[in-house]
Amino acid sequence: MTRHTARASDLDPDLVLRAYAMGVFPMSEHRDDPSVFWVEPRQRAILPLDGFHLSRSLRKTLVADRFRITADTAFEQVIALCAESAEDRPDTWINPAIERVFTALHRRGFAHSVECWDGDRLVGGLYGLALGRAFFGESMVSRARDASKVAIAALVARLRLGGFTLLDCQFMTDHLASLGAVEIPRDDYLSLLSDSLGEGAAGLAAAAGGVASVSADFGALDRLGASGALPPTTSPPVSGKVIAQLLTHTS
Repeated sequence: MTRHTARASDLDPDLVLRAYAMGVFPMSEHRDDPSVFWVEPRQRAILPLDGFHLSRSLRKTLVADRFRITADTAFEQVIALCAESAEDRPDTWINPAIERVFTALHRRGFAHSVECWDGDRLVGGLYGLALGRAFFGESMVSRARDASKVAIAALVARLRLGGFTLLDCQFMTDHLASLGAVEIPRDDYLSLLSDSLGEGAAGLAAAAGGVASVSADFGALDRLGASGALPPTTSPPVSGKVIAQLLTHTS
């Protein structure tokens, strides 16, 4: 893994967009670390959108509508929950500088969240960055059983419907592997990234300036009900039944 340390004050939205377009992303050593470092893994975890593993138990949880699933309704709450310490994760790599820059990117329409609710309580979700037809998953969190699995299932359905071609998971975990994630070498990843941002070097160059030469639609799933293809009550929030249907039909 290649890494370069930088001052947290150097983080700004345009710099972060350029970094992601080149396959690099920021992290910190711990929540209170005043600095950040730029990471470029030699082996990159991705989740092929046509290779998502919808297990019987996860499908059952989705169809039961155990959680209310929304997107971009509580971005700051999701990233704060991801940054929060928990019994199974006493520290995190999300420091205040990373939290601030992603909140700014959300306000500019690049960063997005998926939320899982139990009533009015946020019990899980994830957030990440969308650029071109690539989505870079940053962090996921669960405060209720299966909440993070439901969030990533909802994300995959959303990305498929919106025309995305790459879901970057950064580092492999057992949790991600169980959902269909795989590891690929850096060069293979950069090739997929290039295709997701546009044609070759031109696409990378355009995305490095904050505008990819191709684009996908993160909000397509939210408008699905209004189009008449599904009952209007599914948008928003989109029901787990609809997400399970989309994942089953596109598998």
